[in-house]
Amino acid sequence: MEIPFTKMHGLGNNYIYIDLFQYTLAEEILPLLAKSVSDIHTGVGADGLILIQPSERSEVGMRIFNKDGSEGNTCGNGLRCTAKYAYEQGYTSSERFNIETKANIVEAEVKSDGQVTINMGKPLLRRSEIPMMGHDDPEVVAEPFPINQGEWKVTAVSMGNPHAVFFVEAIEDAPVEQMGPLIEKDQRFPDSVNVEFVEVISPQELNFRVWERGSGITQACGTGACAAAVAAILNDHAELNDDITVHLLGGDLVIRWDVNGEVWMTGGAEVIAAGTYYFHQTQKVE
Repeated sequence: MEIPFTKMHGLGNNYIYIDLFQYTLAEEILPLLAKSVSDIHTGVGADGLILIQPSERSEVGMRIFNKDGSEGNTCGNGLRCTAKYAYEQGYTSSERFNIETKANIVEAEVKSDGQVTINMGKPLLRRSEIPMMGHDDPEVVAEPFPINQGEWKVTAVSMGNPHAVFFVEAIEDAPVEQMGPLIEKDQRFPDSVNVEFVEVISPQELNFRVWERGSGITQACGTGACAAAVAAILNDHAELNDDITVHLLGGDLVIRWDVNGEVWMTGGAEVIAAGTYYFHQTQKVE
């Protein structure tokens, strides 16, 4: 099967994008296709697969599949790339338009300088909304989190997908590779979780590293950067309605949690390549 694709990245967080305005794919092949095309050795190589598609509720729809074949709810970097692609392909005539994800509908704006702003909506903070096991508290902020014979403090945030944020003294010492997979699959998070380690430089500046559920270490995570800024404010490290620059491995995002409770994310989106992927359905998804 020959599948046209575009590869794009937001701060190094790269996905294979398939345009379902132009083509159709059978639902049953999507998990295997995501695994196959994401493989760096036998595929194109990516953090996952994103489908850009028509929507009955918005100008554009987006679905995301992680490189392990699991379907995600949303992706901040993916939203910026989807917005830029849809605008440049003429699927919307306005610089401001809506994108429907599995989690929600978000507002996007493609700016003249190439930057893209996404209204990521209001963070979900209640334990059951994240979801996280335990008494259904209104917030999970700096809660003791024993793991691997040590104790950390977790702040949990959902940006349409779950995040566990841990503050560290120095980002270079953050145990992303060691602790990330343990926390991702920890039974306290029934849907698994994205794991962020954050160093506070100032009230307007954070260092950030991430272990993404289903993908592992990535260069950037837009929803994770939003969760980090929200967690910093909840822990009195930053202020509501301020622009907070989050330094990710792939570059910077500017995050603002406004007085209306909505989180705004601004950053770049770039095309890497376009081509045809030759997909051979030769194995089953386990």
